[in-house]
Amino acid sequence: MENIKDIARVLSKIDDQKLIEEFLSSILTKKELEDLSSRWELVKLLDKGISQRKIAKDLHLSLCKITRGSKELKKENSALKRIIKEINS
Repeated sequence: MENIKDIARVLSKIDDQKLIEEFLSSILTKKELEDLSSRWELVKLLDKGISQRKIAKDLHLSLCKITRGSKELKKENSALKRIIKEINS
């Protein structure tokens, strides 16, 4: 997990969205990028109150993935919830 900390540190210092997109595209496969994108989308939809079943249908995801996102949002001091709050303010 030390590498995740290093990636987070590096990304936190970059103020260039295009460069971050290029970086992510360089280290992740197309499938990994699609998975990351759909997981982010499902978290935003859950935060808006959209039902898990509707999200599963609309995004073609398993309820298991959606339930995981839902549980993460419900955790005390959830990082996902804090980030969503930050981007919405």
